[in-house]
Amino acid sequence: MKHSATLSEAHARASGPLPEPTLAYFPNARFVPSDRDPGARAARPVRGGVAVAENSSDFGHVPVLLHRCVELLTPALTRYHPDGSGAVLVDATLGAGGHAERFLTELPGLRLIGLDRDPSALDIARDRLAPFADRVTLVRTRYDGLGAALAESGHAAAESVDGALFDLGVSSMQLDRAERGFAYAQDAPLDMRMDPSSPLTAADIVNNYDEAELADILHRYGEERFARRIAAQIVRQRARAPFTSTAELVALLYQAIPAPARRTGGHPAKRTFQALRIAVNDELTSLGSALPAALDALAGGGRIVVLAYQSLEDRIVKRVFADAVASRTPVDLPFELPGHEPRFRSLTRGAERADAAEVERNPRSAAVRLRALERLGQTVESQQASGKGDS
Repeated sequence: MKHSATLSEAHARASGPLPEPTLAYFPNARFVPSDRDPGARAARPVRGGVAVAENSSDFGHVPVLLHRCVELLTPALTRYHPDGSGAVLVDATLGAGGHAERFLTELPGLRLIGLDRDPSALDIARDRLAPFADRVTLVRTRYDGLGAALAESGHAAAESVDGALFDLGVSSMQLDRAERGFAYAQDAPLDMRMDPSSPLTAADIVNNYDEAELADILHRYGEERFARRIAAQIVRQRARAPFTSTAELVALLYQAIPAPARRTGGHPAKRTFQALRIAVNDELTSLGSALPAALDALAGGGRIVVLAYQSLEDRIVKRVFADAVASRTPVDLPFELPGHEPRFRSLTRGAERADAAEVERNPRSAAVRLRALERLGQTVESQQASGKGDS
């Protein structure tokens, strides 16, 4: 879900506030800087979803469910040595490095591979993680490029790492930069690209896709019940002039969605903006490829933690994880066939949620769903005997 300005700076920067009170993708995301935010150092006293911690070493910020992530992953990262020596953690959604910094600080022997498609995020993370530079490899890629990133970092695509972390969704770093066009709380170009070098923008979709394609995107990725109505109005309006800004689209959505529906379920632009963002960045397809690659990359005893913030992502995580923990022995056999055993075991009972105290401190955490698995197989003792524990 990761440069954030102060509240006054954000208002000053906005090219034009929208006519009604608005929220960003996650409640209060703009008002609570992100662990991925470049402004985190400067904003120490004050992605979506971090809590103020005046005396914290995390630049005053704590990512969503940080302690639970540490609790779940640390056993896999310390099985060779208490300081993490010999272990490799892949942070597939690096952002500005909030999670990564905590793991690298607490485990001085740990090596980390950080992935992000956003070059700005990588620049920020590189600066933040500079004290650990000899143990960090940063790769610019989508998370479905995980296998290639491992190869680039000198690791095999299979059974070569000990932990993997995915913190999904858009970051407040991206929301707070008006020119990125992610947030509907301020006027901006219709962009929404996580990787600014990618060719497809939200404006391209809104102005060029036919009515049926638009409706399908809004329904499938935004679960928008007025998808066809919105798509029809977009097509009619763009015939007069193409859409260029978020404010133009938000104004149309206020007109297209009936007043009673606008009064419930959050901001009326929420679902459409989510759908466009997912389509622009091919997020669900990328996630569906990235998770199996991450599971394959885990060595026996390795662990994966995924934080999802909306149901479409979580359904994919749930489906991939359910398959990973399932036996492949035919159900009518009374015994487990060799080689058909489950490959993983679940470390959580369903999806874990943030407790009330964290939600109060950190509004973004209200939406989080955390799932975690451990790979079954080779024991620590046999790994140490093969020499990995001595690396």
